[in-house]
Amino acid sequence: MIFYAKVLFKEKNVCKKITDICISCGSCIDECPVSAIVDDSDNPTGADTYYVYSNKCVECVGYNDEPACASACPTDGCIVWDAVVAGQPSRDQIGADARTGSTPVIQ
Repeated sequence: MIFYAKVLFKEKNVCKKITDICISCGSCIDECPVSAIVDDSDNPTGADTYYVYSNKCVECVGYNDEPACASACPTDGCIVWDAVVAGQPSRDQIGADARTGSTPVIQ
């Protein structure tokens, strides 16, 4: 099962998703340069999962060579690419074929 991160008041998929294999270690939260990730206690949907605010996530464009959340994550395949949110920075080299919600950010 994959948990979809949604914008609080808009039902749009985020640029990255955190899957159900997340071990809730907090590494992604600590490394996010724009504070786009919150833990389950702050998840606005009420789900018992980490949550990525798509209106904040910039895929670390301008901050890091690759998304810091995925680099810091100790669980292989936990953070996957998803559709780009209009108006948000994204990594141009990641094509639509990889943004299906199942391709790991770090392979």
